[in-house]
Amino acid sequence: MTSTTATINRSSPLHPFSTNPLLTRTDALTALTSLLDALLPGFSPLNALIKVGSTGTRFDETGAQIEGFARPLWGLAPLIAGGGRYAHTDRWVQGLVAGTDPQGDEFWGYMEDTDQRMVEACPIGFTLAVAGNEFWAPLTDTQKKNVESWVGSMNDKKMPDTNWLWFRVFANLGLQKNGARWEKAQLEKDIKQLNTYYRGDGWSNDGPSTYRQMDYYSGSFAIQYLQLLYSKLAADMDPTQAQEYKNRARMYALDFVHYFDPEGRAITFGRSLTYRWAMVAFWAAVAFADVELPAPLTWGVVKGIWLRNLRWWTTQHDIFQPNGMLSVGYSYPNTYLAENYNSPQSPYWCMLAFAALAVPESHPFWSAKEEAHPFANQRVVRALEHPRQIVVRSGGHTFLLSSGQSCHYAIKNSNAKYGKFAYSAVFAYSVSTGYQELEQFVPESSLALSDDGGELWKMRRALNGDSEIEMYDDGPVLVSSMKPWPDVEVLTYLIPPADDTPNWHLRVHRITTGREIQTAEGAWAVYGARESDGRLLTEWNGTLRALDASIPEGGASTATSAFAASPRTGAVGIAELYQTEREGSVILADANSNLVESRTVLPVVRKEVKKGETVWFVSSVFAVPCSKEGWRESWKEGWGARPRVPGWVKSKIEGRGDKDMNVTGI
Repeated sequence: MTSTTATINRSSPLHPFSTNPLLTRTDALTALTSLLDALLPGFSPLNALIKVGSTGTRFDETGAQIEGFARPLWGLAPLIAGGGRYAHTDRWVQGLVAGTDPQGDEFWGYMEDTDQRMVEACPIGFTLAVAGNEFWAPLTDTQKKNVESWVGSMNDKKMPDTNWLWFRVFANLGLQKNGARWEKAQLEKDIKQLNTYYRGDGWSNDGPSTYRQMDYYSGSFAIQYLQLLYSKLAADMDPTQAQEYKNRARMYALDFVHYFDPEGRAITFGRSLTYRWAMVAFWAAVAFADVELPAPLTWGVVKGIWLRNLRWWTTQHDIFQPNGMLSVGYSYPNTYLAENYNSPQSPYWCMLAFAALAVPESHPFWSAKEEAHPFANQRVVRALEHPRQIVVRSGGHTFLLSSGQSCHYAIKNSNAKYGKFAYSAVFAYSVSTGYQELEQFVPESSLALSDDGGELWKMRRALNGDSEIEMYDDGPVLVSSMKPWPDVEVLTYLIPPADDTPNWHLRVHRITTGREIQTAEGAWAVYGARESDGRLLTEWNGTLRALDASIPEGGASTATSAFAASPRTGAVGIAELYQTEREGSVILADANSNLVESRTVLPVVRKEVKKGETVWFVSSVFAVPCSKEGWRESWKEGWGARPRVPGWVKSKIEGRGDKDMNVTGI
């Protein structure tokens, strides 16, 4: 059996979404309709609940199935607001009536403190605000009172001091738009608290200043997105705040544009990535709120970023279950990456991205010609002070260097979602699958440390203090430190690519240890199977194992480096520039650890550090994506041309080389 046969063999036909060209507004409407249609068999008898699957969450099953009902409204409501019609809208209207009827068999139950129902009240409130002609006007007085009571039941309950406060804002906004009883004082109080999250330059933290968490929730998933919707819907009621939110979006957009590459892929970073194309929802909200952005972000550019991302998702054919409903996962079904609040219905937060359907075809978002990514052919190294990141576009690769963020509560694989040194739009991040040996920990873009001979490993989750962006050689460098144990400290400098080595970035580590430890540091992961026959990649020894002999395929290692490549992904590697005994190898990562590729290999370099030593590592990390034109011909030269160690790095190493620090490996 050839790999071609294996890859085209499917358990079900392609979803209509996967064959949609997504070039026009009509295409987007068709895509949305195909997603809604697939949900119809999951409706409960009275239509108040939708079931997509059977895995559990930290909250109750009714709450999980309310997600299935409410989250598709993020797409259905804009469709209606934009003048469209959907044949089965009545199912959702009936469900709203049944779910809010306290005497009915499918009553959702009134909200309690920190209830998941609060989240789902947000799309319901939004729907009431923009599609009240379908969801409010036809209801009887009793039914309206029931909806009013259910939505309003959150107003006297405790909520997390996070983006959740926006959900109560929209619950009240939906009631206000329809003349129902709402809590003006509560809405104003919530807006005031949400504004305390603002950090400047368009960026908001996902909560108070006691931690730093600025992932997609700060942009597309919640805060920026809902600020823009509010700026449109509350323009008459709260004009000053509406204008402020538009101004924040203009600043934020100039940074956020660098999270997307010219092919449409988004940088994978943070939690809740099972929401998939919700990552691009900010740009749809820009259209909804009719906000013109600063140059070079024309309407054609905004439209292009949005459409290319959706089109990339049409190529990820395994995101759907055989019944046509979305799965939990990213590019394929995968619960290793999922949070404990991800029910089978949770992925439908992706419907946020369809907010642009609320504006007519005459709007410049739709009438403008789609334009290319404005930085496709430019070198970009841009420091983002608030999220503590440096976004990079270099050598055909869009990625970011990151330090200083963490989730303020425990989530699965938090170290992978926030603690890695680098996150890429091409080489998606990998998560740990278990707690036995390196293949399960998968130290992709991470430095893993073990003090028990390599059975258990620690990777960066939280920092020792804060991080800083410092300037060296007229360029930004991200500096941070971590203490995995009280007597072990790692100081790290993350250095963007130099002009003459565009496919390399540097990670400089100073490790001081009071115990014997093993270290293993990884590059990015690549697809781990051969294109010719689907077999797992093997050691590459110069004889190219591919149909096209110009394509590297496999892995290779030396005393101080490791390399792996796949024509499906690209070429990656890691090389030590100072240590003479840092051993390279290519590990077969545990299956389903990577967000995009279910089988991957990972180049790593390893070294044991003795008790009492201070050791410097200078890790040079190579990546050339398969989407870069001419990569098949240029990869070998790029891999061979190692970057130079900056003079300021040498000075730091030499300056710390005194006797009592016992520096080795220089």
